[in-house]
Amino acid sequence: MYDSLSMDYDHFVNWPNRLALEIPFIESQIPSSTEYNQPIRVLDVACGTGMHAIELAHRGYQVAGADLSVGMIERAMANAAAEGVQVEFHQASFGELAEIYSDFDALLCLGNSLPHVLNPMQLAGTLSDFAACLQPNGTLLIQNRNFDAILAKHERWMEPQSYREDDREWIFLRFYDFDPDGLITFNMITLRRSGQSVWTQKLNSSRLYPLLRDELATALHQSGFRQVVCYGGMDGKPFDRETSNNLVVIARKNED
Repeated sequence: MYDSLSMDYDHFVNWPNRLALEIPFIESQIPSSTEYNQPIRVLDVACGTGMHAIELAHRGYQVAGADLSVGMIERAMANAAAEGVQVEFHQASFGELAEIYSDFDALLCLGNSLPHVLNPMQLAGTLSDFAACLQPNGTLLIQNRNFDAILAKHERWMEPQSYREDDREWIFLRFYDFDPDGLITFNMITLRRSGQSVWTQKLNSSRLYPLLRDELATALHQSGFRQVVCYGGMDGKPFDRETSNNLVVIARKNED
């Protein structure tokens, strides 16, 4: 799915607005370089086209990024080169990150990426992999959709997104299928046209494990994390099972 989306993904996301909201919150949760008198090392996993990593590199952090999708990593490298910053990008999946990375001060898993692990065993292995990439007391920041509300209300459709560049247009439609086995199929329809030409259509889909807050909190404690705090979004508002759009979780790796 994400190899196919990689060329359009930066049109789907309004990066100036998203980074303006999210980067201040991220910086408030991770150590300060002035406090440690050295660059803070941040690992962005499932980094997509690398825009969070690139913005943090602009701000003086020592940043690396990983993604399973080769297409996303290629776009991330191109974006970093265009921005003139050094970010170490590697193609790597959950469960094999610690083979490449270690001793990071903070690890980010944003954009509803963690629910791509499809069962509790994969979740436990992934969180243990995250812990192995962090130094003791390192910070983990996870941003998921609020599946407590989605499952309770059976919310299928998300707000459409659109983008225009010169005479080219994109429309992105996203919806869920609630599957009999308890998983969710995430679907994205990409509509694209130039000028007044006929719209082209493309459907991409990926299966998701709808992680609930309590299950994730328990799995974090079992995987070597403590001080688990939940928010309803990157604006720092408290998490509400019924009304929050997102589940943002901050946790610290155990010190021993």
